[in-house]
Amino acid sequence: MCSRMAEKIDLIYRDDHIIVVNKPSGMLVHKGWGVGGPILVNIVRRLTGQKKVFPIHRLDRATSGIILLALDEESARLLNQSFRDRAVGKKYLALVRGMTPESGRINHPIVRAEDGKSQEATTDFKRLETVPAEPRDLSLVLVSPLTGRPHQIRRHLKHINHPVIGDSNYGRGRLNRAIKEKYRLARLALHAFSLEFDHPENSKRVCLTAPLPDDLRIPLENIGFSNPNRFIA
Repeated sequence: MCSRMAEKIDLIYRDDHIIVVNKPSGMLVHKGWGVGGPILVNIVRRLTGQKKVFPIHRLDRATSGIILLALDEESARLLNQSFRDRAVGKKYLALVRGMTPESGRINHPIVRAEDGKSQEATTDFKRLETVPAEPRDLSLVLVSPLTGRPHQIRRHLKHINHPVIGDSNYGRGRLNRAIKEKYRLARLALHAFSLEFDHPENSKRVCLTAPLPDDLRIPLENIGFSNPNRFIA
């Protein structure tokens, strides 16, 4: 069982201090962030042979893409500080409903579920391509969250009336079902493809990318987006 789970994780980068992997859609990062299914942290522990690893950030269970983990406490401390200082660059690809504006910045507070308090949240986006799909046009957008709130990208894209396809919480159920049936898209169409950060050992800038997994790439091609991995650079 452990080896079969480990085969689902693509290794992007590893050294003595950090490991970066491409998480599949449907996998939890940490056991405290949901219930059921394989846990990325446990798989990385087995891959590295370490008793403890430190996830530095999170992706929603349904989102695929690049995840950074530290292999020691000091590296984790430094990387966590970089995230708090907003010195980390993150980029996502999202398939959304309709034709978005060419580009824009979404400034819209996110209300925390636990206490109802609002937190500032900012997301930049850029439309890459729109395809006249059925039953309606769909756009592929590059999204850069400048803050890191829960479900920020999904909630912000819904806020501008362009929800992510396949989003059961913030999307359009009828449209999601139609796209799934016609184009075989059976997951949330959101992928974290790029991460930039300062290495905790030497402060050198690290820029890494994660290609689209087949369960997203193939449906995008079915919809009419030619070689969607070309947007990942």
